Amino acid sequence: MPKSADAVATSVLRASALADDVSFLLARANAIALAAGNAALAEHGLKARSYSVLVLACGEARPSQRDLAEFLRLDPSQVVSLVDELQSRGLVERQPDPADRRANVVVATDAGRRLAATAGEAARGAEERVHADLASDDRETLTRLLRTLAFPSD
Repeated sequence: MPKSADAVATSVLRASALADDVSFLLARANAIALAAGNAALAEHGLKARSYSVLVLACGEARPSQRDLAEFLRLDPSQVVSLVDELQSRGLVERQPDPADRRANVVVATDAGRRLAATAGEAARGAEERVHADLASDDRETLTRLLRTLAFPSD
């Protein structure tokens, strides 16, 4: 059976020099993972970015919007929009920062914690599907390497 034109084009593109470019591979893998994560989170009314803010708001860190923007590598205005949307749904609230009265921290509500737990199961399922071709030790190695790139030592 002859290959389709799309399959031939994909095969040719995979053989290009770009297929050995680490930054391209990271970007492509991210796009694939992001699409799968967003699809899994959609049934919970979330996307990867809003889910990330919600999960961080559930933790003990009590991050400010500035902290969230820096950690997630987003423009502060994007974080404001994400927090506004989550707050309008009753999932997070802004509370005064006891260490700096000029700032607010973002804290999950009980409803936000419940949704984060449920949505987390969906997100983990999507991640498992995306990484299904990786052996367990390869996945651990990939995680370690990505953590090193994401959080370089100062």
